[in-house]
Order: sequence, then structure tokens, then C-alpha cells
Amino acid sequence: MSELLPRDHRWLLVAYVVVALVDVIGGQITAVDILGTALTPVLLLLLIAWVLLARGRRAPRLLLAGMVFAWLGDVALDGPGDVRFLLGIGFFLVMQVCYSLGFIGLGALGALRRRPWLPIGAAVLWLALNVVLGPMLGDMRWPLAVYSAFLVTMATLSLGVSPRVGSGGVLFLVSDLLIGLGAADLDVPLRGVLVIGTYALAQLLIVTGWVEKVDEWDGTTEPATSARA
Repeated sequence: MSELLPRDHRWLLVAYVVVALVDVIGGQITAVDILGTALTPVLLLLLIAWVLLARGRRAPRLLLAGMVFAWLGDVALDGPGDVRFLLGIGFFLVMQVCYSLGFIGLGALGALRRRPWLPIGAAVLWLALNVVLGPMLGDMRWPLAVYSAFLVTMATLSLGVSPRVGSGGVLFLVSDLLIGLGAADLDVPLRGVLVIGTYALAQLLIVTGWVEKVDEWDGTTEPATSARA
């Protein structure tokens, strides 16, 4: 415990919430594009800083790696064009893999074995969404089918970690589903607001819930080692 840095760095989380609100209100509702472009990538930087200060050298490596790739995804998706879109979802796919492996390390598989209806329902949801939206996505159909498989897997595994992390995983799924609806040219009122709002809240819940879970395991060598992999 003496190796850890002081953990009371809530000002970074407050800053995260403020930036997210300005991003949503200024960048999405008022359609000031420069705000969204400038602020969205700042969100993950604030969370990365909080994790590093809160956990020091014991910061979960898979969590940090996932956040770095999410930040790269935010940067890539801030520009127009199919190439940047594919690059962005590629970065986020790697984030899904990092988060999923981290959730497994936090004991998600054992929890899901006791609730098998969750992975079954998730598989049905993935299939239904791709059957319905696939024909509307054109050349993006198969890349998004692959990406959504990793996304649904991550969201399902998050439900086996804790209520907070699970809520974050589900909100992340909702955020990306809204992006998918836009790619299928389906209009959703206030879609930009909902995408950024659910994404920002999802990352906040996942990251703080993950750190909280690891904190609970301090002093129990075997699971803590797994969680920090």
C-alpha cells in the first residue's frame, strides 16, 4: 500500500464531468464543431491521468492500454471519411479486447456462468442487430459485424464484474449502437448528444468501477495479480 500515490484526485473526475458537459452542450447541442473536436479526446486523457495518480505503478495495465486505444479512436473519429471511420473502429476494437481481457481477470466469466441467460441474450441481440441493420450499411456491413461482436462481448463481460462496470458496458453498447444507426442513415433525434453523453458516462463508470474492484482486492495476491495483468 505504501507504493501507491495518494488516491484523493477527485478534481480530475470533476474536470472530466465538466469537460463532458461542455462537449455535449457546446459541441453537440449548439453544433460548435470545434468544441467537440477539441474536447472529446480530452476526456480519456483526464481518466488516464486519474488512474495513474490513483494507482501509481499498480495501475491496471489492460485498463490503461484500453484507454489509450480509446483515445486514439476518439482522435481518428473526429475527422470525416470512411478511412478515418474504419481506423477509429479499429482502435476501439482493440480497446474492447483490452477491456474484455481485463473483465475476465476481474472474475467476469465465473459470474456469467451463474447467469447464462446474459451471454445467450447478448448473442441474440448481436445477431438481430446485424440482420436488421446489415443491409443498410453497404460496404461497412462486415467490418461493423466484426466490431459489434467484440463490442457485445465486452458489454456482456462487464455485467459479470460489478453493477457500476456493467452499467458502463451497457452504455458503451448504446453509444456505439447510435453511431451504427447513423451509419445506416437512420435518423435519431439528438443523436450527437446521446452518443457523446452515453460514451462519456460509460467510460467514467467502467474506469472508476474497475479501479474500485482492484482496490477491493488489495491484499489478496492471486486475483489482484490477475486483475492487474
